[in-house]
Amino acid sequence: MAANPGPAGAAVTKSVSRAERIDADYYDRSEYFASDHLTDPQSPFQRYRVEKVLSIYDPAPDERVLDLGCGWGTFEWTLGPRVAEVVGVDFSTKSVELCERQRTSGGFRNVRFVHADAGATGMAPESFDLVIAADLFEHLYPDDSERVACEAHRVLKTGGHFSIWTPHRGHLLEILKNRGVLLKADPTHVDYKSMERLQGLLAGAGFVLEKAYYAESHLPGLRTVERALMGALPLLRRRIALLGRKI
Repeated sequence: MAANPGPAGAAVTKSVSRAERIDADYYDRSEYFASDHLTDPQSPFQRYRVEKVLSIYDPAPDERVLDLGCGWGTFEWTLGPRVAEVVGVDFSTKSVELCERQRTSGGFRNVRFVHADAGATGMAPESFDLVIAADLFEHLYPDDSERVACEAHRVLKTGGHFSIWTPHRGHLLEILKNRGVLLKADPTHVDYKSMERLQGLLAGAGFVLEKAYYAESHLPGLRTVERALMGALPLLRRRIALLGRKI
């Protein structure tokens, strides 16, 4: 299934065959990983991502972290010096190769990358303290989303945490993008999840919800307005943040 914008930004799903799906090959042959504001870990956008995701859950020095859909390795470079180990998983060969080049040149000894499906990582059960899914769920089709949530539960230790950060489909900018107004839609955002749906995914996988809230964007000016008004106006809720705990 893929999500199309409906009234007020709601998602309306349509059937997508396996042949039509955006898969790992799309990411490998496209320029998805070439954007400067994404490849540079010090760009305003990436610094914003790191700050916001770690405000959901900031791991302790003795914790092991699994980053699902690691992309550019942003969280590996940030957390590598601070935790026991961080493992990045991505199903894109291009992503893993990009990250491995930087890991080798940077001398990160407790960071590694694995080419695997986020819904079937091959990691040992109950081996991580934190699983991060930052800007991943909007790229997942519905059935894959369920697999990923269950995989996060499987690899986490009892008491471990699953942190989710994803765009809110009802934000004004997302509505404009998905309707082709002023901004260009991202074809890899195949299924936006609502707050309620993500909470259901966590519960269905066996997590207890510890945090669930909306966050403002990184854009100066707009974020000030969002902070002030998003409690009353869903159109100004830019991001969704959730934290689940395995019991």
